[in-house]
Amino acid sequence: MLVSFSAITNFARRLRNDKSGVTAIEYGLIAGAISVAIIAGAYAIGGQIGPKFTCIGNSLAQSSDQCAAAPAAN
Repeated sequence: MLVSFSAITNFARRLRNDKSGVTAIEYGLIAGAISVAIIAGAYAIGGQIGPKFTCIGNSLAQSSDQCAAAPAAN
């Protein structure tokens, strides 16, 4: 079966004009950038709020009010 030159050029033209793969790649890059920003933000504030959650957890475990008496760390 012999494929004509015009059929090959038409297929190449349709393939070149198809933008659906490019859109999927762009969405993937955007999702990756957003996830990197979320991870960086969580890492940056994680050290600041970690002790507060520890204090709250200890307070609940001991049924006392330790967090209200603890000074706020900046």
